[in-house]
Amino acid sequence: MQQYVILRHNHPELHWDLMLEEGDVLKTWRLPQPPEIDPASDETSLDLTAEALPDHRLVYLEYEGPVSGDRGEVSRWDRGTFTLLERSEDQLVALLTGEELAGRLTLKKQDSENRWSLNYTAFF
Repeated sequence: MQQYVILRHNHPELHWDLMLEEGDVLKTWRLPQPPEIDPASDETSLDLTAEALPDHRLVYLEYEGPVSGDRGEVSRWDRGTFTLLERSEDQLVALLTGEELAGRLTLKKQDSENRWSLNYTAFF
C-alpha cells in the first residue's frame, strides 16, 4: 500500500496539498478546499479543480510546521493509504483509506499542463 497525505498550507493563500506517494517522491496537487463531503448531506461526490505542483519529498508524509524559504506553514488535514487502480499520463484513479477520507479519487488532466479535474466519491 502506498501512502497519501493532505496538508493545509497557508501560503501564498490558504489551500490544501494532496500528495500521493509514487516511488521516492510525492506527486502533488494544490486544491482550493479539502475534498470532504458532509455525511449528513445527500451528496456523495465532489468535483474540484486541482493544480499540479512539482514533486515533493517523502518527508511531507510526516512533517508539519514552517516551510523553508518563508513559504508559510503546513499542517496535516488527512493521511492514510491508497490503492492505485489506474495510472496514465492524463489520469489517475485510486481508492483512499484515511483518517478523514474513504472513497474513490479520480484526477484527470485538463487542457493546460498543470490543470487537473478532481472527483472524489465517498464511501459512506
